[in-house]
Amino acid sequence: MTLARRASGMKLAAWAVVAASVVLAVVFASRFGSDPALSESPLIGEPAPELTLPRLVGSGEVSLPGYAGDIVVINFFASWCLECRIEHDALVAASDAFADAGVQFIGVAYQDDPVDSLEFLDEEGVSAATEYLVDEGSRAAVAFGVFGIPETFFIDPEGTVVGRIIGPTDAATLGGAIDAIRRGEDPGEQRLGNTRSGPGDA
Repeated sequence: MTLARRASGMKLAAWAVVAASVVLAVVFASRFGSDPALSESPLIGEPAPELTLPRLVGSGEVSLPGYAGDIVVINFFASWCLECRIEHDALVAASDAFADAGVQFIGVAYQDDPVDSLEFLDEEGVSAATEYLVDEGSRAAVAFGVFGIPETFFIDPEGTVVGRIIGPTDAATLGGAIDAIRRGEDPGEQRLGNTRSGPGDA
């Protein structure tokens, strides 16, 4: 075998290894709970916090235990969070799509002035099927262990926290998690991107 042919063969082998690594990375990244850097939530597998929060849109309050029997998707967002804007359309679309299927979406404004949160919703749009709430005193964020946003939690019909997404989500991931819960499976945890801890976090 000539050196040129041997070198060519080695290059092909190297590219094959790279391609295989990329494929494996995509497969593992697409599965919940596969990120070795993911900090696991102690809430997974535990009953959801029993909270009652005031509405951001509309009047009155919303109690999480009031949705027993439904799948509940809780998303923490803020007007100062760029990643929250990236994922917002997907959340609105998923909420509308599952509105009559026993799935309740809840948006919780995280460390944000209610006026700014409302401006955010005015700019980005809302789903009539989503409850948008104010997290007074960060009670919900503390109860769910939220340190950066966006974060999205999934609660099964029995009231157990069974999934979490860190970073901006998308329609396919939301739909996949909901379908898994419907099958009686726990979607687990996944990191999809960056989060922000506060308005000054660039």
